Amino acid sequence: MNQPPVVRVGLIEGHVLLREAVRVLLNESGQIQVVAEAGEGADVAGMLKQHRPDVVLLVLDGTGEREFSLLSLVSDIADQTNVLVVTAHHDSALHTQAIELGARGVVMLNQSAQVLVKAIRKVCEGEVWLDRSLLGGVLDKMTQPDVDPEKERIASLTDKERAVISLIAEGLKNKQISQRLFISESTVTHHLSSIFAKLDVSDRLELLIYAVSHDLAKMPQKKLPTPANRQ
Repeated sequence: MNQPPVVRVGLIEGHVLLREAVRVLLNESGQIQVVAEAGEGADVAGMLKQHRPDVVLLVLDGTGEREFSLLSLVSDIADQTNVLVVTAHHDSALHTQAIELGARGVVMLNQSAQVLVKAIRKVCEGEVWLDRSLLGGVLDKMTQPDVDPEKERIASLTDKERAVISLIAEGLKNKQISQRLFISESTVTHHLSSIFAKLDVSDRLELLIYAVSHDLAKMPQKKLPTPANRQ
């Protein structure tokens, strides 16, 4: 029976000791050959152009900011190279971001060497590798609609708070608002504090500008003098 071809891997990891450990682990499998290693952006670019690995193995440390910039670099230079991310973070947001930036799969650091080798092979063949425990979280993140923070702020307003905003747009003071809504002035003050916090405004003028720009109230109209008052 013919043995499957050895997968040529380019390894990206900033820590030399960890890079050496992963290289030895993969090379000893007999199915993987680490043909090049890199730790920084310039090294990554040179590795990709010179060695053209079948798969790039990117070890994700920390929050991923540095590694994600390298992931984007891989996609820009070698769009035909499949990337597999290795991480210790069980954060579906990070996994989703990695997939969105071009990674073909994610493997957790607590997985066995056999799982890593299998994942590399699958990714080399063009398949996506996601552990079942990760798949649900990634799919949820990728299918969730984008949330508009301003819509969330506005949706948090109560009917009474919306009424207070409308009356402020009419130019009413707290005492007048309390009379119109049949509530105490202290309750009006409480509503205003809640409104300011929810909409992240600091005073009545900012509230008026926010309310008009987000269709919570109409721009107050200037009152024209009555004919009897005209000279």
